[in-house]
Amino acid sequence: MDFFEHMRLQQSRRAFLGRAATGLGSMALASLLSPASTLAAVKSSLTKEDKWRGIVNPLHFAPKAKRVIFLGMAGGPSHLETLDYKPKLAELHGQPMPESYTKGQQIAQLQGQALKCFAPQFAFAKVGKSGQEISTILPNISKIADDICIVRSMHTEQINHDPAQAFMNTGTAISGRPSMGSWVLYGLGSECENLPGFVVLISSGGGQDQPVAARQWHSGFLPSKFQGVMFHSKGDPVLYVKPPKGVRDEDQKSVIETVNSLNGLFDQSVHDPEITTRISQYEMAFKMQSSVPGLMDISNEPQSILDMYGTKGGDGSFAANCLLARRLAERGVRFIQLYHRGWDHHGGIKNGVTTTAGLVDKASAALITDLKNRGMLDDTLVIWGGEFGRTPMAQGDGRDHHIKGYSLWMAGGGIKGGTSFGGTDELGYNAVDNPVHVHDLHATMLHLLGIDHERLTYRFQGRDFRLTDVAGEIIKPILA
Repeated sequence: MDFFEHMRLQQSRRAFLGRAATGLGSMALASLLSPASTLAAVKSSLTKEDKWRGIVNPLHFAPKAKRVIFLGMAGGPSHLETLDYKPKLAELHGQPMPESYTKGQQIAQLQGQALKCFAPQFAFAKVGKSGQEISTILPNISKIADDICIVRSMHTEQINHDPAQAFMNTGTAISGRPSMGSWVLYGLGSECENLPGFVVLISSGGGQDQPVAARQWHSGFLPSKFQGVMFHSKGDPVLYVKPPKGVRDEDQKSVIETVNSLNGLFDQSVHDPEITTRISQYEMAFKMQSSVPGLMDISNEPQSILDMYGTKGGDGSFAANCLLARRLAERGVRFIQLYHRGWDHHGGIKNGVTTTAGLVDKASAALITDLKNRGMLDDTLVIWGGEFGRTPMAQGDGRDHHIKGYSLWMAGGGIKGGTSFGGTDELGYNAVDNPVHVHDLHATMLHLLGIDHERLTYRFQGRDFRLTDVAGEIIKPILA
């Protein structure tokens, strides 16, 4: 075993940098403190990698969207309280759920219990010129009804949160597969020079906060440069970017030179593409030292914009994250994913949905309006929805997980606004009218970005993998 193989096995990069009392952020900051010497050190030890332009180059066909903003309602929002009105369910409130719906069906926590119908907890109204039916608990989203397409026939394959989130994000519940943001970045590259091409923001409130694992934005078997980077809208936006107190410029420079020298020699030995990724990430960290503060500084935002979103910024809220999403989109970030943890309402669903909807409704609508006013909605695909829906059957005064039929909405980027597509049966249990699988959603998203989902593949362990596996149909009726 040579020296560098020994180094790889015995000491991780994080451990090495940690012991050097610097870390990735201090390496980047060294570039700001002494940019000429730092960049010279990088270039003298390694040849700088060209910017990734995407594997789909040229695109398979003309794109309608350049970027995606995915507003993930983590925990499973109830379609029956938000986007799918079921008067028949109200009529049957408290009565036994017909066995014809539930016999032999997979249920998460209600197995073996008496299944009773549970009425929708809020009134619905026909809104906008399009007359789409939306719950009164979403008054602001109701105002953008003519800009959105509501898909009421979604269905998925995983009934518990983490695997269902993995299925929505990667197209499978199997760990180690690339997330949809990673696939998009791999396919298209990024338009942004000084920020990651795939950014994740998380907020919470209004219900049980189901955890969202980092594997939901991982690159899987794709090179790690395509994985998402989690930002924080409260406190330091990126962890470990500030240098430890007392670290001198020359110490930082010494660490940079040593690390780059080791990486360069190791790469000559093993020709590992992850080493090139490592160097490019150091360079990105350097660029983020100057770009992230400008991103987070919202002092130049008019008060009218802050009021429209319902935030003062920097508070970690979904509203603040929506504003940051627009700012990230302006800067060329390709895939922006927001999670709001707070939709898991097994009990107390009426009060729970009231609170959670109140935290996301205004900012969701503001994002669409803001993008539209700036001329960006036409080439920005916005998707709003969770990993599954909730049962028509009661779980006390809440609802259980449900995968057979649920709703989400989409806007911009080639989507036909003011329309509804698909539907569930009269009790909101099964998707019966134009069912839409998660693979279909992914195929449509890639299509709008100019990618043929069957041709965006990556060979791994002897097989060509893709986001949509061996399925996926483009939802053509919802395209503008």
